[in-house]
Amino acid sequence: MLPTLLRTAVLGVSGSGKTTFARSLAMRRACPHIELDALHWQANWTETPLPQFRQAVENAIASPHWVLDGNYSKVRDLVWARADSLIWLNYPFHLVFGRVFKRTCQRVFLRQALWAGNRETFRLAFLSRHSILWWVVKTYARRRAEYPLLFAQPAYQHLHILQFHTPAQAQAYLESPTP
Repeated sequence: MLPTLLRTAVLGVSGSGKTTFARSLAMRRACPHIELDALHWQANWTETPLPQFRQAVENAIASPHWVLDGNYSKVRDLVWARADSLIWLNYPFHLVFGRVFKRTCQRVFLRQALWAGNRETFRLAFLSRHSILWWVVKTYARRRAEYPLLFAQPAYQHLHILQFHTPAQAQAYLESPTP
């Protein structure tokens, strides 16, 4: 039987579906959903200065019950110390890359507004060293190797860790009686 989980951080590489999963889980639990990207990005793809970003995260996670998504190492100490559980969407590369490619194309061609009114452009998405596609290629293997090492650290032994290898596993968890 799982313990009562009040503060959950959802992890995974870009394109794994962290935000969609976290939003659904927060709805099931009737608690706030915190999206780190929304706290991190300001207009014109400007990063929130680190002191303000950390303060915004501290304020957001001060509540007793939440579901958060994001992988920002610069606030990991805050989030993981306050969380009681982590859910790692640890999906295969072909799945996440396909998802991020499709999502990026939709955002570019539909001109979808993101955080602080930012939009992905064709140039940014496909011709830039800041491309989200390149970011997935660059960080996928590193995250898969990094997370188990982090989970083993004494500072994070209080965390209940769930790992899903397929979207079907994640969906089954969401549909379980007490996710």
